[in-house]
Amino acid sequence: MNLIELRDIYKTYHLGELDVPVLKGISMTVAHGELVALMGASGSGKSTLMNILGCLDHPTSGQYLLDGQEVSDLTTDGRALLRNKKIGFVFQSFNLLARTSALENVILPLTYTHEPLSDHEANSRAMELIKLVGLEDRAHHEPSQLSGGQQQRVAIARALVNRPSLLFADEPTGNLDSHTSQEVLAMFEQLNRQEGITIILVTHDPAVASHAKRTIHISDGVIVDGDMPPPPSGGAS
Repeated sequence: MNLIELRDIYKTYHLGELDVPVLKGISMTVAHGELVALMGASGSGKSTLMNILGCLDHPTSGQYLLDGQEVSDLTTDGRALLRNKKIGFVFQSFNLLARTSALENVILPLTYTHEPLSDHEANSRAMELIKLVGLEDRAHHEPSQLSGGQQQRVAIARALVNRPSLLFADEPTGNLDSHTSQEVLAMFEQLNRQEGITIILVTHDPAVASHAKRTIHISDGVIVDGDMPPPPSGGAS
């Protein structure tokens, strides 16, 4: 079973008497454990598509199956619950709380989790992820004491703390220099390879997309290339 399956997704925004079609019949799949880039220029519809895939918005029509569950018709609360259980987000801006340690920033989403944890369990899980992203010696530093790359690593750990099966990285290197960008992208590759997390890199940058195993290109609200996963090794070509 695919983790993501979209069937003929349309999204139209209604601005007064004006209808603005943004997505125009998107069909695509993402398999469990894939590292995929969703690539398109500004205005292509990629952000709208990410918002639907991430259960931040709903389509005007069409079907969206996430891990076999139909989510197109969920209420706002239903989408929020699903996000909390299955989805993590990493953004271009790190969105860390300023006067809060790295460890406390990572713990924060656990206060909204569907499975309440004790303080000890929450601290232990967050510390495990701080170690995973290589910041064990910076766990008690505030964001102002961390480099941009370290702050993004904290944001990645925070996105993973609820153990999502799907991680979105929206222009995750946009605020980083080229060397740090490579380090962060290598970390996504490592998380995908070693932890089996399905990752979607949302980007306009071919250099970022090159780190994915497959690139889905969107233009003017339609997918123009890369909508299907490659066949398994040894399968039909």
